Amino acid sequence: MSSSSSSQPPELPLKPVPGDYGHFFFGALRDRLAYFYYEGRDKFFENRIQKHQSTVFRINMPPGPFISSSAQVICLLDAISFPVLFDSSKVEKRDVLDGTFLPSLAYSGGHRVCAYLDPSEPKHTSLKSFFLATLAARHNNFIPLFRTGLSELFNELEAKISSKKEAYFNTLCDTMSFNYVFRLLCDKNPSETRIGSKGPKLVDKWLLCQLAPLGSLGLLPNFLCLIEDLLLRTFTFPFFLVKSDYKKLYDAFSEFGSSVLDEAEKFGIERDEACHNLVFLAGFNAYGGMKVLFPGLIKWVALAGEKLHKRLADEIRTVAKAEGGVSFSALDKMVLTKSVVYEFLRIDPPVPFQYAKAKADLVVQSHDAAFEIKKGEMLFGYQPFATRDPKVFENPEEFVADRFVGDGEKLLKYVYWSNGRETEECTAENKQCAGKNLVMLLCRLLLVELFRRYDTFEVEAGMFMFAASVTFKSLTKASST
Repeated sequence: MSSSSSSQPPELPLKPVPGDYGHFFFGALRDRLAYFYYEGRDKFFENRIQKHQSTVFRINMPPGPFISSSAQVICLLDAISFPVLFDSSKVEKRDVLDGTFLPSLAYSGGHRVCAYLDPSEPKHTSLKSFFLATLAARHNNFIPLFRTGLSELFNELEAKISSKKEAYFNTLCDTMSFNYVFRLLCDKNPSETRIGSKGPKLVDKWLLCQLAPLGSLGLLPNFLCLIEDLLLRTFTFPFFLVKSDYKKLYDAFSEFGSSVLDEAEKFGIERDEACHNLVFLAGFNAYGGMKVLFPGLIKWVALAGEKLHKRLADEIRTVAKAEGGVSFSALDKMVLTKSVVYEFLRIDPPVPFQYAKAKADLVVQSHDAAFEIKKGEMLFGYQPFATRDPKVFENPEEFVADRFVGDGEKLLKYVYWSNGRETEECTAENKQCAGKNLVMLLCRLLLVELFRRYDTFEVEAGMFMFAASVTFKSLTKASST
């Protein structure tokens, strides 16, 4: 196994970064079409690794012209070079959430919300401290609220399978996820507000208008791909398309999240700015993340098969019985369940892209070489390649359920899904996900409640836009509890 970049031997050869960008317009267009249509995402990176015989190289990343002023990035596609993206002493994370372009600030009330700020900016510390305090104050609600939501979700799945022989998981899961986030932050069921049952659709439209330049519907044949490309990536979508939807979300969080907003003022954050940040945290970071997270977890566990399902059910039921139910303590003792979640986050991280700009001239090392990076150059990491690095992980393309059990825990420092190493903690001074520990908890809870209730299940899985598309075909109820 390779060691961390800081302990790489100094005799690594210093090389120029291979690759070229081509013409600023036509080079970016060439790479964009290859990425989305002619090669596909993973093949796009694989082919260039082979071409340059390097996991570090220059390339153009979408959306390119006319949306972003520059599409030029330096790719970091191995476990050793990738972590420089987390090092706030070397890189800046200002306005790089969506990569090489920044959606209109109208989508966040005219504010640069916390996700767009670099840790060096004073507002970042106050906003992130506010987020961390908000989550800490609701710690005791994490498990009961989510278990309630999962019970409703599973009842819906059973009813759909009973009547239609299948159940599309994503839509039901979106409803559960939005309801959970709103209940957690606002102490209110959204069905009791003017949002009603429309919360997921309101947020989906708001998200789509911001992220459309980074995606593809995947529905058109290649010879028609230019039509989709022109529609999605010539100009950004104007905010007025979702202005009324966003106002409904803002008003709901302003009214029912008043206790949270009261706390924000103690951190020196004006109420209006705090509310726009709360909507972004709830809609983009939390709900948007869950849209990808939960279907992906279900897909990988389903594909792992019935043998793993039995092992998970045995562990979960045995520990829950011994502990007298599902608690934080019980979850910590479910080592296989925890490893399965880590393995999913390794093999298919929900946010696969990371961007940062070099603060000064620096040297980035891969396994084999060192590369000079100039101040201001954009660094880009495609995380699945870093966390499937064959020089770090054995059988990296395989889903190995117990990879992180026992001595396997030593590999957790190479799991990067949270915008940081899994072995490091989120603070107000870094860019690691504020909900890192909550994400791990909810993923484990999803598996726990699933296998307390069912012995096994079958799904059909595909991809749509940014997330796995999952349809349940069967649920076999637990033979023992």
